Amino acid sequence: MKPPILDPRLQERLSEAERRFEALDVELISPEVLRSPERLRKLGRERSRLEEIVGIGRELRQAIQELEGAVELLKDSTDEELQVLAEEECACLKQRIEKLLLGLREVLVPRDPLSDRAAVVEIRAGTGGDEAGLFAADLMRMYRRLAERRGWSIELISHSEGIPGSIKAVIFTVRGQGVYGSLRYESGVHRVQRVPETESQGRIHTSAATVAVLPEAEEVDLQLDPNDLRIDVFRSSGPGGQSVNTTDSAVRITHIPTGLVVSCQDEKSQHKNKAKGLKVLRSRLLDRMVAEQEATRARARRIQVGTGDRSAKIRTYNFPQSRVTDHRIGLTLHRLDEVLDGDLDEIISSLRLTEQQERLEESETGALGTT
Repeated sequence: MKPPILDPRLQERLSEAERRFEALDVELISPEVLRSPERLRKLGRERSRLEEIVGIGRELRQAIQELEGAVELLKDSTDEELQVLAEEECACLKQRIEKLLLGLREVLVPRDPLSDRAAVVEIRAGTGGDEAGLFAADLMRMYRRLAERRGWSIELISHSEGIPGSIKAVIFTVRGQGVYGSLRYESGVHRVQRVPETESQGRIHTSAATVAVLPEAEEVDLQLDPNDLRIDVFRSSGPGGQSVNTTDSAVRITHIPTGLVVSCQDEKSQHKNKAKGLKVLRSRLLDRMVAEQEATRARARRIQVGTGDRSAKIRTYNFPQSRVTDHRIGLTLHRLDEVLDGDLDEIISSLRLTEQQERLEESETGALGTT
């Protein structure tokens, strides 16, 4: 019986992780890093991820060493009882090694470095008139309930209402453990099929809302050149266009090179609206960079999840059939009420598993691009 040997590519990636882990321990106590809270947090997150890889690697090497010893004992021993015990130990160790190898491959999959970031979520009513606005409000409530289930917090940045109970557009930040890594799969077009309350003949209408989930940008990620910004101030307005503030506290920020525009008017203070607007703009610019990278990777391989395509129809919520279908992976659940109440665990885990498998296959074929 020959003990398993680590695949050379797997061994090399494990060694790289171990070297980087040791280097981080030195870097994290350097005066330069300690003076920069942003960099300290960033390196701390990287170390936390590598610690899991290094831990599995140590367990794996220990198990392989134990198996080699058991194999030697089995080969040299003439005692039948001892041979039976050695065979049982070999079988147990082989199972353990296979499990550890699987775990190591999973944690070595190129991981989105932004997974642990907070997320800036934008929901906008699409086609369907007032019904689309009501559906946008349903999605907002769904994410609120998901946040409550997971112990996340939500901070409202900007919102625009339509008819009572509806939303034209809303932007909010979600904070907590693994927020962006979970919510990033929600980006795209969400479609609803149901009979509106105003429909007298019982016909099913189809409406849509778009969701964009952006990683919250930190100042260390990118610097905004003031010369690239045009900032306009205006008077805040409420539903129907009526004025809700007597001062020019609302802010519109235009990023001239990209044409991206952010408006914020929820705060009474112009300074606070500007700060919130800049935060959203940074996140949009960071998301734009990430989307370009993902598009490049998607062209190089067939990928179904995580392409960042905001125009893709990703999910349908069918009320008559109490059905939710995620079109990217063909997953259908017949428990619409639970999903709209924030129970997205099965959908998110299925999407994450699919993407992980795609990235693992990419890794196994040697196409180890950057994330």
